[in-house]
Amino acid sequence: MNRTAPKLGAMDLNLLVVFDAIMRDRSVTRAGERLGLSQPAMSHALTRLRHMLKDELFVRSPNGMMPTPRAELLATPIRIALDGLQQSLEPDQFDPSKTTTTFRIAVDNYAAIVLVAPIAAHVAKIAPAVTLEFRPSGTLNLPELLDRSELHLAIGPPGIPGERFAVRRLLQDQFVVVHRKGHPAAKAREFSTEKLAELPLLEISSAQFGTDFLETGPAKSKSSTKPAMRAPFLSAAQILATSDLVSVLPLNVAKNMTRSHELVFRRLSRSPRPIEAAMIWLRRLDNQPAHAWLRDVVSHTSRGLRSP
Repeated sequence: MNRTAPKLGAMDLNLLVVFDAIMRDRSVTRAGERLGLSQPAMSHALTRLRHMLKDELFVRSPNGMMPTPRAELLATPIRIALDGLQQSLEPDQFDPSKTTTTFRIAVDNYAAIVLVAPIAAHVAKIAPAVTLEFRPSGTLNLPELLDRSELHLAIGPPGIPGERFAVRRLLQDQFVVVHRKGHPAAKAREFSTEKLAELPLLEISSAQFGTDFLETGPAKSKSSTKPAMRAPFLSAAQILATSDLVSVLPLNVAKNMTRSHELVFRRLSRSPRPIEAAMIWLRRLDNQPAHAWLRDVVSHTSRGLRSP
């Protein structure tokens, strides 16, 4: 059955704002709070949307208001259109000292450890009314959330495909061996991979970096195929400081640990491939002043962490 497309001139564009808010929040109530509309007003708007588009659009479920296939198809084009309208209404200049904008940034474990604190400190100095919302990226659908403007940036490996995304590399970090001060095996300035393979290893369970490189190098051995312990990053520094375990970590992570614990780090004679951190965003936001400012802040902060 053919559907007659609604004429754009006959549409109340506020209904598209309502649609976008429900799509984001998966809740009529929370979407109403976002828009400052009452529950009856939101229900009336949704009824009009359903009639206009001849589709249920959202169906109640235990997980909230779930979009229908038709709503899923509409979500990204509507989000892009609303972003474009919003950008056209914004001033050409962005004054960070006066703005009350909220920026939502997804970060992987490496970025959370290395970049979040210095970014937050820098923004607090130059834009005290800006709110930064950092979200762990491990379980997120990053392309979808970037497309829907639920995220302004993602910081992590430079691996999101698609021409609509721009990527700027921020950091490339070498790996080092971290251990307690006075460790019996830490007499040399460097660790050979053969020596490392003989030591009990602590693997960080909540991070993408680990000791897999040992299994393919000249130090391959039974002792390198299985770590002596796996633990989350939050407990790693204390474990290393109170045991003879060692861990292979990115240099900036190691520096972070040694500031608060009795730990040191040593270079590896054969370093694995460096870990990379990149900033990813939608190309359509390239020239938006607020977004360009945010990208500059992240780039400036990362430059201060690069190894000489």
